[in-house]
Amino acid sequence: MRERWYSNRVESDVTVVRWGTFGKPVIVFPTAGGDAEEVERMWLVEACGEFLEAGRVKLYSCDSVAGAAMVRGTGSPRYRAALLDGFHDFIRNEMIPAIRLDCRSDDVTVITTGASIGAFNALAVLCRYPDVVSHAVGLSGTYEMSRFIGDGGGESLYHATPNHFLPNLDGPQLETLRTRIAILASGQGRWENIGESWHLAHILGSKGVPNRVDPWGAEYDHDWPSWRRMLPAYLAELT
Repeated sequence: MRERWYSNRVESDVTVVRWGTFGKPVIVFPTAGGDAEEVERMWLVEACGEFLEAGRVKLYSCDSVAGAAMVRGTGSPRYRAALLDGFHDFIRNEMIPAIRLDCRSDDVTVITTGASIGAFNALAVLCRYPDVVSHAVGLSGTYEMSRFIGDGGGESLYHATPNHFLPNLDGPQLETLRTRIAILASGQGRWENIGESWHLAHILGSKGVPNRVDPWGAEYDHDWPSWRRMLPAYLAELT
């Protein structure tokens, strides 16, 4: 399945792609400014082939609209932060309803995952919308967006970033989030910074949100070969 539609939430067309026919829906966010088919070009879909063939999962991905703007430095920090906030709104109120329609279920929950900035989006969507996300798996996560957005992101950056809003979160959203699970996986090789995973894990734990950090060792770099090993391992565990 490959669909494309215009979203007012991000003021652009967005492509959504699906692989598989049956199983648990899993949103795989691209890295940085990647498009919806990046995960296929980089052999991540093929790495998950046994789960697709067995009908255990259906993989979905979409264009990283906000990530592309951050990579290009488009607009002001306030604009980029608002686009990130709008991108998460697109996932909750457009992409997930489309997934539920595709799955013929009005209440199915999704797993979110992704690598690098994709991991940030996976964890942010879980924390913001635990009513529709059951698990998030961050692969080599980069969880602080301020350095990509710049100073002056304002309220939009606060609302879009778990590192910022989680310490003050309370009420029904937090109660639901405490029934979900966050997994923060990271290598310890080249270009990795597992400290970002430990920092987010500390914030999650302080709010009573089940989570764990999985260190994968120095032989795992911040790169696609690592993520092609990681994601199938977590699909085996969660589906």
